[in-house]
Formats: sequence, C-alpha cells, structure tokens
Amino acid sequence: MSTYRLDKVFAPKSVVLAGVSHRPDTLGRVVLNNIRLGGFKGQIYIVNPKGGEIDGFQCYTKIDDLPEVPELMVVTAPPTAVPSLVESAGKKGISGAVIMTVGAGENPKALEAEIRKIARPYGIRIIGPNCIGLLAPSAGLNASFVATNIMPGDLALISESGAVASAVVEWAAGRNIGFSSVVSLGDKADVDFGDCLDYFATDRYTRAILLYVENIQDAKKFMSAARVAARAKPVVVIRSGRYEKRDEEARTNSAALADIDSVYDAAFRRAGLLRAYDLDEVFAAAETLCHQKPFQGNRIAVLTNGRGIDMLAMDRLKDLGGVAAELSAETIEKLNEVLPDAWSHANPVDIINDADAERYTKALEILLADDNNDAVLIMNVPTAFAMAQTTARAVVETVKNDRVSGYHKKAVFASWLSSDALSQAIFDSAGIPHFTTEADAIRGMMHLIHYREAIDSLMETPANLPADLIPNTSIGRDIVERAIAEHRQWLNPVEVYQLLRAYGIPSVPVSFATSEAEAVTEARIHLQQGHAVALKVSSPDLINQNDISGVILNLRTEQEVYEAAHKLLSEVRTYNPGMRVKGLTVQPMIHRSAARNVIAGIADDPIFGPVVVFGRGGAAAEVVNDKSLALPPLDMKLAHEMIGRTRLADRLKAYKGTPAADENALALTLVKLSQMSADLPQIREVDLNPILANAEGVIVVDAAVSLAPLEAPHSGTNPRFAIRPYPKEWERTITVKDGRSFFIRPVRAEDEQLYIDFLKNVTQEDMRMRFFAPVRDFNHAFMAKLVQIDYSRAIAFTAIDQTTGQVAGVVRVHADANLHTGEYAILLRSDMKGMGLGWSLMGQMIEWSRAEGLQFVEGQVLRENKAMLDMCRHMGFGISTDMDDPDLKIVKLDINAIDQQKMTRATSKVLGETKKEGQ
Repeated sequence: MSTYRLDKVFAPKSVVLAGVSHRPDTLGRVVLNNIRLGGFKGQIYIVNPKGGEIDGFQCYTKIDDLPEVPELMVVTAPPTAVPSLVESAGKKGISGAVIMTVGAGENPKALEAEIRKIARPYGIRIIGPNCIGLLAPSAGLNASFVATNIMPGDLALISESGAVASAVVEWAAGRNIGFSSVVSLGDKADVDFGDCLDYFATDRYTRAILLYVENIQDAKKFMSAARVAARAKPVVVIRSGRYEKRDEEARTNSAALADIDSVYDAAFRRAGLLRAYDLDEVFAAAETLCHQKPFQGNRIAVLTNGRGIDMLAMDRLKDLGGVAAELSAETIEKLNEVLPDAWSHANPVDIINDADAERYTKALEILLADDNNDAVLIMNVPTAFAMAQTTARAVVETVKNDRVSGYHKKAVFASWLSSDALSQAIFDSAGIPHFTTEADAIRGMMHLIHYREAIDSLMETPANLPADLIPNTSIGRDIVERAIAEHRQWLNPVEVYQLLRAYGIPSVPVSFATSEAEAVTEARIHLQQGHAVALKVSSPDLINQNDISGVILNLRTEQEVYEAAHKLLSEVRTYNPGMRVKGLTVQPMIHRSAARNVIAGIADDPIFGPVVVFGRGGAAAEVVNDKSLALPPLDMKLAHEMIGRTRLADRLKAYKGTPAADENALALTLVKLSQMSADLPQIREVDLNPILANAEGVIVVDAAVSLAPLEAPHSGTNPRFAIRPYPKEWERTITVKDGRSFFIRPVRAEDEQLYIDFLKNVTQEDMRMRFFAPVRDFNHAFMAKLVQIDYSRAIAFTAIDQTTGQVAGVVRVHADANLHTGEYAILLRSDMKGMGLGWSLMGQMIEWSRAEGLQFVEGQVLRENKAMLDMCRHMGFGISTDMDDPDLKIVKLDINAIDQQKMTRATSKVLGETKKEGQ
C-alpha cells in the first residue's frame, strides 16, 4: 500500500483518541496532554465507553457517534478493545490509526496479526501496535508519550524502537535540532520502513532521514524504497543485533560468511544508505545533516590553535577514508604573510596556541579561497588569549562574508573543545555544524562525503559485460530440475562441474568412481598427462571432506590411487557407517604459480534472499573472515567494488616480483554467479572454495551447490531477489517498414552511450516535444536518470535496430509508490516517425503496466503534439486540458478498461499501412 493515505496520518486535520481514561496519570491522558501542548490546530475527539467529559472534551461512547470522520485515530485502549476499535474506525472511514497498545497474553504478536487482518479491507493505515506514537511538528501534532516536545526541522526519524526514538528526541532538544517527523513503528502491523521511506522521500519538509532498524520484513519493498529515498536525500541507518547468530548452523563456508548483520550491511550499502554504529554516530550525522548539504570532493583542511589535537583529527580522517588537503604554494605564501613564523606551514594549519580571533579570521579567509580543499574544519582549544565566544563570532562572520560573495560557499565545520553553550548557539545561528570533539567532527564530515560518494556510485555507468558472457542456461536448468525431481538437496560433484561449465566458470575436471578399479581408470588419463590426482569421498551427507578427512591428495601412480581409494572407502564405512557413500570423485591436482586462495559463492538469507559472497578462501576462510557481500544482480562495477572492500584486494595486486592476479576474471566470476542465481532460482547455496587466482586467470578447485524446490511457479528471473534483476522475459522482436527488425528490450545501466548517440539523432523540436524544453547537454547525471531503472517500480523499453545496433526509440513508465498509476513518456528518433514503431513501444509499455497491476497510465503531451494525441486517442486514452497549463494535455488510460483485441488490431493496421507505404 506504501504511501496510500499516509498524508492523513502525518498531517491530519482531525484526530480521535480512543482509550483516554477518566483517571489521571494514565497513558491516554499523557497522549492527550501532548497533543494539546504540541499545538494541534485541528479538531480533537475523545471516545470513552463511559461517556462524560475529560479535560474539557466531550467523550463519545463509540466511534459511530462522532459528528464527522476524523482522519487519524490514536489508540491507548487495552488489548482486548483494540480489534473492535479498528473495525469501527474502518467502517467510519478513518484513514489511519496510531496504536500504542501492547499485546498481552501468551502470544502478544497475535494482536498485530488480528489488527492487520481487520484493517486491510478498509484501507486504514496502521502504525504500531506497541509504539510510542508519532510526532509531526509541521502539522503541530505530538501524538506520542515522549517526555519532550520537538522543534520543527528537516530531519525525519523512523524508529523500530520507541526507546531509541525517545533518546534521539531528548538529545535533539538539548541541541536545538528539529524534526519534520518522528515515527515509532513498533510491531509494524501495516506501516513499515518502506512506506515511510517512500513518504519522506518526497516530503517537502524533510531534507534527511534517520532510521533505527532491528529487522526488515519485506526486503523487496525496503530496497526499492530505500534506493529511491537515498537518491533524493541522505538516509542514515543504525541497526542493533550486529552479532546475532542464525538458528541453523551453516553447511558451507559461503553460508557461514554471510552472517545476519553482514547481509544487512550489504543491503544498506547497495541502497546508498549511510550506516552508523552507535547513537553518538547517529547524533553526529544528525548535527551535520541538519546544517550542511553534501559537498563535492573529500579534501579536508583543518585550522586549529592546538598542536596534537589537529593530528588526532588527521588520524581520524585517514581512519575513515578522508583525504588531507594539500596546501598550494600560493596558499602557504599568503598564510606566511598573516601568521607567526612558527605556524605549521602545512595542513593541518596550526596557528599557535596564542591565536586570537583576528588570526583565525585571516587564516580562514585564505583557506576558504583555496581551491585545493573541499571543506574546512575549524577547531579551537580554550586558552586565555581569546574567549571562545569571540573566536566563534569571528569565524561565523568570516563564513557569512564568504557565502555572501556567492563564489566559494565552501562547506565549513567547527569543533570547539569546550562545553561552551554560547559558542554552540553562535554556530547554530549561522547553520554551521559544530562538535565538542575532533573525532565527532571528522565523523560528521565523512557522513556527508560518504553519502555523496554513495550517490555517485549509484549513478555510475557499469562496464559492458564481455560479449562471450552467454551462459548455457538450458543445460543448467536441466541439471537442477533433474536433481529437484529426485528430491535431492545437493548436486553431486560431476553435476556441479557441468553446471559451472555451462556458466563459463573455469573449474577442475571431475569424474566419478564407485570402486578402486574405477578410480584407477578415471585417474589414468590425468596421470598420463603428468598430473597428480586427488580422490574425495562422494556422499550426499558430506559437504566438506575435511569434516571426516575424506580427501587424499598428490597421488602420482595407479598403485597409489588404488590404495588411497581402498583406504577412503574402508575408513568411511568403518567410522561413519550411517553415511550414504556413493563412491569417489577423481580430479587432477592443479598447481598455479603465485596463486591466491579465494572463496566465492551464493548464500541464502531468509529475508534478503540470494547474497553473493567473496573473500579469502581455503579451509580457514571462516576464521580469517576477510569477506565482502553484495546483493545480486551484479555488474562488473559492483563486482570490482566487492573485491576492493576486502583485505585480500591488496594481495591480488603485484608485489615483490609476484605478478598481479587477474582481478577482471574474479569480478566476472562473481557476475556469472549472480546470473546463475537469477536464472536458476532453485539454487540456494553455491560454495566455490578454493578458487585459485593468479595472472593466468581463475580456476575452481572445489565446489558445492545446494537446491530447494520453488514455493510457487514463476516466470522470468529469480523471484527471491531483493533487488529485481533485469527482466529478460520482456525482450521482444518486431518488424516494421521494409522488413526491418527491431529488438525491443528493457534499458540497462550500461546503455548510457547508446542513449547519448540516440539523442544526438533527435531534432531539437522533437526533444522539446518530449522534455518540454530544448536539451543540449547530455551530461552524466542527466543520462543516468534515463538509463538506471528500478525494475520493481519502473521500466524503459528501448528499440534497437538489429542491422545498425542503434537505438531508434524509447518508451518508459514510472509507477507511483502505491503501484497504482504510472507516468509514461515516449521518444522516437526523428527519422523513425510514421513507421508504427511508436505504436509497438506504447503497446509493450501498456502490456507491462497491466502485468504489474497498475490501474492507470497517464502522461503530459504538448497541445501542439497532434501525432501523439491522435495515437493516444486511438489507443483509448482519455484526453483533458491541464488545469495549471493550457498548453499541456493530460492523457490517461484506464488499463482495466482496455479492449486488447481492438488495440492489437489498431497496431497491426498501423504497422501494415507503414509497410505498404514503404513498398
């Protein structure tokens, strides 16, 4: 349901309180008092079955008796009364409810389930139960039982914990930090993180969002909403339970490396969220986000009067990945003119402990004008030479003068190492983020830097995949489906080898033997080629041979192979009589010069689904714990980023005469694993350990693959992905004028250059028809918005000429957060108009919208665009004039009312006519 009716929850015009008691000092009375003190201007009603009057308010005995329909209900009633109240609210037409009541009895969660069941048919939005309520200063609403009211501001806080929400509110009250809204989600019977992220992403009162997360329930919804929100404004997240263990013991190294919090961390990173690890860090982020917009660059200059404290700041800067700005020769010369000879002559700029306000001013003016830094941190250690407040005022005036000039407007941060409330107020008045320690200041600055880097990363264009990355999906599907039909949980080693070959992942050949003699026969060819041989026990009950010493290596003669086979088969039957032994696998021993041991795989997370794992391999992979996780689907850019986040990344580079390993081959292996998981959703775990990586490439030495049947039929890619992958099932081929064929497919992020070339072949007049203004600058930021698609709520189809490989036309539709209405736009290359291509693209866009469950598709068309309006009219769109702009027409299609046969005939007629015209 997403943002449906949430405007009535966060900005209601009227409120009804259900459960307010006649007794003082009860929860209901506290909430009532907070609503009154919060300055709520709307109508307040009270429902109490005993009637009477409370604090001057008439009590209605039941919701049906209310003289109007309130927009929001706040519930503090006992658990037994809550279901009937929700039922009555739904029948009355109330839009939302904040339920603070905690479930009782042996199963407190039962209340949540009952509320959800009752509320859903009425469309009433529920916050809670078991929450402290919500605060929305822009609406004057404090429907909570927090002890402190909050100031209006531009931070939105979404917390799963009422205690954390209260703590943040208390902290903010002492720092003059305001909020657009504070919402405690509680047990999330309905409204969850995804709903709130979608709402606040477009909320004009909100500039940044803070999240406190314990558990995500709907990963797909969360990831889609989080990625949209993070592109719009900074989102900082903190999660508890970092060392939480899974209920079941992992059976592969890949699964063991994918612990719960590491998967959450991967999800947050993929969504572009900033992660904090404690409340101090959240507060530092809040302080920064409240006062400073993200800035370009990461070069930090530090100005201070305290030697030692500046070096601590620089150490912290390096710890967090920041960069100390290099002072230019010109800047050093200017500083020499205004500072004592003993100043540091480098960054950090130490202006000596006897510095007064005037010295700070002169040095700061020079640093603000220096293009070699991107932000300045000013620190002050209290001394008797200048009052902290005097220096603070001087700094503020200098910054104001710089900003008035309109040229530099450089990001500025302050750290006054004292408990001087007056200095803090001075910085607050100027909107300069300020901190009481150098560590908090650096951390706050880095939040902005990391946010900007995350957004830049989200907008980067990935490299094109190699042309030979075409897996033999049918072979892989046959292998998996045969094993599923036989009710097997694991593929056998030969099947694993065949699966990896189908996906182009190099691996050591493997063959199967059921006896000592067969083992010798299978080993003979390898021995004749000069390779030693490895024998391993093959059993569906054994995933890791090291668990029972089920492997013997470096066998060089047929006699050694025979004896080793006899030993393995005898010992496993003697010491593990219950194990189902199928036989032995035979593999050549592979030696790679200067090879690094690597692990790669797929782990299965119950919330986020498949997760790609990479890290240091070998038997000690779990102990070393050098790993990186990412949610699929992956491209080469994301795969390289995964590798770069590990300590192993340094060992992959060349060192001391050892050539660098082929990192591209490793990245491609990760992409292939991602594709395998997308194509074959029955695969639950893949464990490739070890992989040998060196300058020659990669080869998998040992591997395991686990399976599970699908819970429901599916079409297309893996339905368990938290991020919807490229929807290959929507690829089509059509034929138009002169028999020319066009390949219509969803747009991909790597299509940026194709789009640039396409737009260069569109006339400025046609560009004006599409964008309502001339477009001449095809910069990366503009193009990224066109080619980077969240397939869970949008699609763009591009038509590619199969002869030239060029884009001939594009249609896109973006659904609203409620997946109710999609806004479409279409653009054809100027020489392609009148050929029926537009009809085909529009038809496919409508087909997708219907499949996704949208109710309407609408768009804006210039009144003079007769051709588009005529096509829309023939397709069944309603056409009206935009009330705000008479030059615009609103075209809207009711998808459920489409006569599909009529539309198909109309499209076919157009295509036929264009062919005829071209003959």
